[in-house]
Amino acid sequence: QVQLVESGGGLVQPGGSLRLSCAASGFTLDYYSISWFRQAPGKEREGVSCIDGSDGSSTDYSTYYADSVKGRFTISRDNAKNTVYLQMNSLKPEDTAVYYCAASSWSVQAMCVMPYEYWGQGTQVTVSS
Repeated sequence: QVQLVESGGGLVQPGGSLRLSCAASGFTLDYYSISWFRQAPGKEREGVSCIDGSDGSSTDYSTYYADSVKGRFTISRDNAKNTVYLQMNSLKPEDTAVYYCAASSWSVQAMCVMPYEYWGQGTQVTVSS
């Protein structure tokens, strides 16, 4: 069965950090672009960050970050573990949302607007004192 399984969400105080993980099963993510989205109650789904898949000869992946998270969030991938990560630092209450990962056979486009073959189930991040 092809799946993306997310973990790492939870409750954190403002200024704290979390690392989200998205592990693939049933397929190899090496050649897929991977994206993180988030959706808060009453708001539109937002592309947070995305990273290119392997081109077979380079590990210097192109990335995109939304303006609201630049300098605070970092996307990365470990193909040996078939996993993508989102490191979130200096968290703010406005970061509170359900976070989703997704895989695309396209390369990274502006604002992570690509068609996606696979989606994770989502993990809740709550930033509150």
